[in-house]
Amino acid sequence: MSTITIAVAGKGGTGKTTISALLAKLLAEKGTVLAIDADPSVNLHTTLGLELPEALGDIREELIHADHSDSMPPGMSRHDFFALRIRQAMVESTGIDLLAMGRPEGPGCYCAANHVLRTAIDRLANSYDYVVIDNEAGMEHISRQTTRDVNIVLLISDLTVRGITAAGRAQELLGELRSKVGQVYLVVNRTNGPLPPEIEKEIQAQKLHLLATISSDPAVGELDAKGRPLVELPPDSPTRKAVLRIAQELGRVKQDAPPEPAAPPVSSRERMEKL
Repeated sequence: MSTITIAVAGKGGTGKTTISALLAKLLAEKGTVLAIDADPSVNLHTTLGLELPEALGDIREELIHADHSDSMPPGMSRHDFFALRIRQAMVESTGIDLLAMGRPEGPGCYCAANHVLRTAIDRLANSYDYVVIDNEAGMEHISRQTTRDVNIVLLISDLTVRGITAAGRAQELLGELRSKVGQVYLVVNRTNGPLPPEIEKEIQAQKLHLLATISSDPAVGELDAKGRPLVELPPDSPTRKAVLRIAQELGRVKQDAPPEPAAPPVSSRERMEKL
């Protein structure tokens, strides 16, 4: 099947990184997943329980200054140099490989570097069944086209009118972007029973498509307090069960059926050879 790209966005503190990690972990039971941490705070690797050697933001800076330094090996093109550096930054694990975007852009023109980055990520991502992108609040990487076009966007909000309004503005922004964006859904996190009338009214006012709600989950706070990866949430965790329902609603996993067997693993080296 062709690669399915899912972007998870929302203002800070709404739980989007937790949802991104659990979604990536769930989809890894069905196929190969490339997880992209597009949030400058860089937390997705800890949520997944992975070590992160370096981020692409630092490598992008290398690329910008490569023509004026000795960092690029003689005879190596900018594209080949960047493909090599991406390979070095890749975090591999069973079913999930991870890339972190890292630092935001500094002063100067990043257009050429972003084009090379976008091209490299697109070619790499085509070797995976799924791409899950944990976006920053402003979705800068999508707006600047430094991440690939997306099939599904999940806008995560907390249980506040302000959060729903922010999700509505994000949906408007997505409609203005040059990037191709498919379906856009709202997920309200940390709920306690039915949604209050004020929240439902704001969802309708913002013309958002509510896909799911996620109940408050004490197990998330317990793992956070211990510094444990949130993918260790137990099967009966409200958050874990809700992300499973989200994947089912999106048609990514079958209802009441075991995951399909994953394809034979392909190493990141084999994927990089396609760049």
